Amino acid sequence: MMSSKNLIHIKQFCVYHEIENTFITELHNYGLVKIILLEEDEYFQPEQLPTVEKMIRLHYDLKINLEGLDVIANLLSKIEGLQQDLTATQNKLRLYEQHQIE
Repeated sequence: MMSSKNLIHIKQFCVYHEIENTFITELHNYGLVKIILLEEDEYFQPEQLPTVEKMIRLHYDLKINLEGLDVIANLLSKIEGLQQDLTATQNKLRLYEQHQIE
């Protein structure tokens, strides 16, 4: 059985951030956060905290709706993938150039 010890309690998180619990549920419905149900309470994993806080800022400070958040999250994910591909390509190029010099 999973322990709630290392999880973030959604109700407490929402009270702290002064947001509605339904906002986290909506993020979950869009696949932007994974909710863990444990002993009738809802939690999310600490690794998701930066994403959730980013979505809160975008939604509440910049007034971006949930559809917009979904698009932004997908674009950021694609950018991250492209950055990883670019880094891998740059590393291969460096190895190739070093091999050519020798």
